[in-house]
Amino acid sequence: MSLLNDLINLNLSETTEKIIAEYIWIGGSGMDLRSKARTLPGPVADPAKLPKWNYDGSSTNQAPGDDSEVILYPQAIFKDPFRRGNNILVMCDAYTPGGDPIPTNKRFKAAKIFSHPEVVPEEPWYGIEQEYTLLQKDVKWPLGWPVGGFPGPQGPYYCGVGADKSFGRDIVDSHYKACVYAGINISGINGEVMPGQWEFQVGPAVGIAAGDQLWVARYILERITEIAGVVLSFDPKPIQGDWNGAGAHTNYSTKSMRNDGGFHVIKKAIEKLGLRHKQHIAAYGEGNERRLTGRHETADINTFCWGVANRGASIRVGRDTEKAGKGYFEDRRPASNMDPYVVTSMIAETTILWKP
Repeated sequence: MSLLNDLINLNLSETTEKIIAEYIWIGGSGMDLRSKARTLPGPVADPAKLPKWNYDGSSTNQAPGDDSEVILYPQAIFKDPFRRGNNILVMCDAYTPGGDPIPTNKRFKAAKIFSHPEVVPEEPWYGIEQEYTLLQKDVKWPLGWPVGGFPGPQGPYYCGVGADKSFGRDIVDSHYKACVYAGINISGINGEVMPGQWEFQVGPAVGIAAGDQLWVARYILERITEIAGVVLSFDPKPIQGDWNGAGAHTNYSTKSMRNDGGFHVIKKAIEKLGLRHKQHIAAYGEGNERRLTGRHETADINTFCWGVANRGASIRVGRDTEKAGKGYFEDRRPASNMDPYVVTSMIAETTILWKP
């Protein structure tokens, strides 16, 4: 094993200018991440200078077998925390050979919204709180839970410390450092209310970068759990009963909200979000009805409400924002398995572009 580790950790820059680029894309389910690697002649910093590539879309449920070629367009570059050196991770989106975005390419529409002349000057900022659950590989039961049984009730686990309260911290800390290394603006981590459940936060990130960074952070986490022999779940309600679900609370502000008088703009934006509540819920992740029950720090899925410092609301405004009269708000509705391209762009579209 030591020789294997030595080979994995070889520093390519000592012998060659060549680098390895890991191309990442989203598969047909909308949540399955795929990747493959290629050798490039030298370091690349601009995604526009990377070559396009292709893959077999019939094997990812994104194309028929008799016309299976799907083209990858490189969109964002990150440092590779696994191979290190000058090697890179490349977030891509997917197109037909004719240049049209395939149906599962949600980034394309999001990029159009974020490049809209009314959206660009508002500089929409996002901070996404990604919750997830670590599962034991062979039994698909949360890490740290007795197989076929349950731990003690919720209470001691949120931000808890100790072998009987915190399960998987080595994975979480490895992911934290790997994201910092990669250039992702990861802003923190914490243990969650349900044992075996954790959260990391990405942001602030502007526009389309929020989606790129969250997807690559998810990819890095998938790779680390693969190494650790643990299963990663983004199910919004992995365990039924008196256990918290998993969300992806999305914090949001525009330049108008961050400027003096911004609280009035925030209230107008929340009013718009309320008018399109059903459309947003439909796009905020599968299985969210199992999580948004009005219990466990959620609002009921059929009800829209907002409040200051209210974690049982659809939209929460912080006390600091209320006091300052400007700032940001938190959309607490998105599920942990939401697509950040869809959620971030839809919030911008509703609050900036949509005219009721």
